[in-house]
Amino acid sequence: MAGDRPERGTSVSTVLGRRLGGELLRMRESRGMRQAQAAEALTASVPKVAKMERGLVPMRDPDVRALCHLYETDDADTVARLLGLAKLDRERRKAKGWWNEYPALRDMVEYVALEDAASGVRTWQQATVPGLLQTADYARALAVGNGAWSDLTEIESFVDARMARQARLDGESPLHLWATVHEAALRQLVGGRHVMRAQLGWLLERVEQPNITFQVLPYSAGAHPGVTNAFTMVSFEGPGAVDVVHMDTTSATVWLESEPDAVHHRAIFNRITRLGLAQRSSTELIASIRKEM
Repeated sequence: MAGDRPERGTSVSTVLGRRLGGELLRMRESRGMRQAQAAEALTASVPKVAKMERGLVPMRDPDVRALCHLYETDDADTVARLLGLAKLDRERRKAKGWWNEYPALRDMVEYVALEDAASGVRTWQQATVPGLLQTADYARALAVGNGAWSDLTEIESFVDARMARQARLDGESPLHLWATVHEAALRQLVGGRHVMRAQLGWLLERVEQPNITFQVLPYSAGAHPGVTNAFTMVSFEGPGAVDVVHMDTTSATVWLESEPDAVHHRAIFNRITRLGLAQRSSTELIASIRKEM
């Protein structure tokens, strides 16, 4: 469910697993069936079906096909999408990625694992430069200012992990990043003028890459649909393509995993980008702000 953290114990709930389980649950309920009927079709126990629907266990392709058949869901695209979700979820659960070497990532581990497998990321940020585009000094200043870490070694581990994430923007199959950032984030003196000047210079270099789109939402845009929350949408390729919305609050990590939530946030993001400056005008504004510093 949106806002839930992964459940710990003998099983682990993942974003993709919950999305898959939730869709199968809705399909079952739309047919007026009980979990016992699903369990009989799978030759499984009712508790296991309950775990599947809560995203607590990975699902095999034969089980997904059997449930689709039971629920009379014969549309090839729908079945393929659910199979793709199941495959991606299994891969994420088995992955022993670089992010596991950084305990300082804490609640970001699940997000970073998704980002590593994603084809694209769209992010709207009001107060900070997106993590994928931060310099080490900027990230360090944010960590110190946040006050969540008292151990300097842990802070450095966090900074190292943030820098490691940026490798996804390079290579043969780089992540496609579309970042829209409020002008205020570019003027906030995170770490002081020297750090911000270097950060803005790094931004100007990075946004020249063809896989990066960067827009600034200027003060002159006035009221806008993103005034309440910053958020990030993670997208995947393939028949199981799914957009997952991620938001961090001061007290929780929020995942929005339903298609209506994805459609809603895509619409908000599109409205924000229409108010933002074009990329060339955005880089000119960045250069102007940097010159002031």
